Amino acid sequence: MAEDERGGGGSPWRAVVGLGLIAMLIVGVLFVMQQLRHAAAIQDCVASGRRDCVPIGRGR
Repeated sequence: MAEDERGGGGSPWRAVVGLGLIAMLIVGVLFVMQQLRHAAAIQDCVASGRRDCVPIGRGR
């Protein structure tokens, strides 16, 4: 029985691809968290009654 048939020796490329996917997922989650944090800061500013909550050049 060959090593690949037993499931013990996977391809190193599969491990690299899996690691890359996990890294991309982590970067994506960090990006979404940053956007949510920014939106929450703007909501807090507006809720406190201020009108100049979005800095110039950062408006969306």
